[in-house]
Amino acid sequence: MTTVPEHLLRELTPQVLGAVVRRFGDFSAAEDAVQEALMSAAVQWPREGLPDNPRGWLIQVAARRMTDQLRAEISRRRREAVVMLEMTLDTAVPPDVDGAVEQDDTLILLCMCCHPALTRSSAIALTLRAVGGLTTDQIARAFMVPAATMGQRISRAKQSIKASGVPFLRPAPDEWAVRLDAVLHVLYLIFNEGYATSGGTDLQTTALSNEAIRLARLLHAALPDQAEVTGLLALMLLTDARRAARVGSDGELIPLQEQDRATWDHTMIGQGTMLVSAALSRGSVGPYQVQAAIAALHDEAAHVDSTDWPQILALYGLLEKMADNPMVTLNRVIAHAMVHGPTAGLHELAALEREGRLAGHHRLHAVRAHLLEMTGDVGASAEHYRIAAGKTASVPEQRYLLTRAARLREGG
Repeated sequence: MTTVPEHLLRELTPQVLGAVVRRFGDFSAAEDAVQEALMSAAVQWPREGLPDNPRGWLIQVAARRMTDQLRAEISRRRREAVVMLEMTLDTAVPPDVDGAVEQDDTLILLCMCCHPALTRSSAIALTLRAVGGLTTDQIARAFMVPAATMGQRISRAKQSIKASGVPFLRPAPDEWAVRLDAVLHVLYLIFNEGYATSGGTDLQTTALSNEAIRLARLLHAALPDQAEVTGLLALMLLTDARRAARVGSDGELIPLQEQDRATWDHTMIGQGTMLVSAALSRGSVGPYQVQAAIAALHDEAAHVDSTDWPQILALYGLLEKMADNPMVTLNRVIAHAMVHGPTAGLHELAALEREGRLAGHHRLHAVRAHLLEMTGDVGASAEHYRIAAGKTASVPEQRYLLTRAARLREGG
């Protein structure tokens, strides 16, 4: 019996969904049809073996489901054009099934999901589900809202598209620029979820971060003069270059300051540095370029002690003005502590906590624990490491935080 690789279905799902949506124009129905095709694959492929063209197989099965549904709808409404429409549907064979060159529709689907009928946050949430394959819980954690709230938001997004009357079709060339900000944000969130998985037993979901980089490369090839597209790709490469070094032999988290920098991917660092330098030279600076510049400063330091923290602090100050995001502020607090000392950092952290936007977030306690450890307050530091461990959904991160607390209690 053949085992169906889980990563194969994950990688194929957005491509199949993109092809079916592009053909039939109904996102919600296409999503249901693709799910049925995936369930059929899970049953048939282990028994019959993988087809020669898994993507084409899935598209064909989903297209048949859509055809059946449309025929049923036509029958119910007794439209006069039923015969003509059925003749059209009978010829709707996916192009890659009959031997034509395959097309990767994932990037097109990504832009389609950023539909003009949706708010930016709803478009991003829907796209993370359709393109990134993220669960409602994962998307909710990215937006720092309850899972039930996010589930309702995604459901309303689908309803809004249907009620708008605006076709769910491939955007015209002049529409890409309008949707670009949302597209970039989606790719950014998909990459982050892959690089630092927000829940579960794995520290990283490599397939997600690799897919985000692949799509960012495609977008950069299509829009080479867009500085923020270049900046995002640079940020991904400069960050992903450290991926192997942040995981130990037993899957444990290794923080930046303890990583073996010799194991970083210096070819990737070179590519990322070149890209961010090119983007910054164009004059119009955006948040992804600034984040890439920060990542480059970390990557260029031979040791954590030689990191240019004053420059990083200045860049976080600039980024904070561009993006009203509490996580950006939290990172600025860390940089502030590295420049002005942990006590000054704790003062800044208290101000951030009073704002309430990170209330209950594990990273707030993790940063406080780290700064308290730097001041020598071992007891308070261990306590906040334990609190942080209890608030994260990531098992590797939880283990790391509990290990830090245990070492402090033992005086190690």
